[in-house]
Amino acid sequence: MKRFHVHVAVPDLAESVRFYSTLFGAEPSVRKDDYAKWMLDDPRVNFAISSRGGASGVNHLGFQVESGEELEAMHTQLAAADSAVFAEKGANCCYARSDKYWVTDPAGVGWETFHTLATVPVYGNDVMTGAASAAACCGPAAACCGPAERAETKSSCCA
Repeated sequence: MKRFHVHVAVPDLAESVRFYSTLFGAEPSVRKDDYAKWMLDDPRVNFAISSRGGASGVNHLGFQVESGEELEAMHTQLAAADSAVFAEKGANCCYARSDKYWVTDPAGVGWETFHTLATVPVYGNDVMTGAASAAACCGPAAACCGPAERAETKSSCCA
């Protein structure tokens, strides 16, 4: 079963944790100095916030799936919607190791489909360089650009 995923970049994590905890009527299931996540069942959503750079607001949307088979089925759907699907296998991001597929919708919104494999003790790595990054790791360049940029660079990677 899929779980809808929303990741929001926030300027003040403590203030946002207070707000969302009150809104959801629950404390985060994961709380770090730069990140918090609520795994809600009603509605079924993985809602995450982080203060690791980038403009405030919706960082990306997506679906968390429960198995590798379900991830591959979603990959087929993503590829049918947009041929510029970016794969990340074993990605370390948001204190988790996951297999992921990214695509960008026509409005330029990054969509992540992922299967979480394990937790990790660090926020993540910059997938484009492999180096530790202080910026948000979620959303490689392929997921952070729109169709016009991809067409202009003739690539799925805009960086």
